[in-house]
Amino acid sequence: MTNAKTFKVTLVKSLIGRLESHKACARGLGLKRLNSSADVLDTPANRGMANKISYLLKVEG
Repeated sequence: MTNAKTFKVTLVKSLIGRLESHKACARGLGLKRLNSSADVLDTPANRGMANKISYLLKVEG
């Protein structure tokens, strides 16, 4: 799986006061605190989570 497609997500807005489901999406993508980044596999589930909280994220690649 070394050539698996990935994309990078960075949390650029705070999770304080957000819906619990949005906080859960951020945790599911591996984002713990403001400005944390994670490389995630490009799967439909991960794309859906990133799309749901796109207003909190910067997505690259």
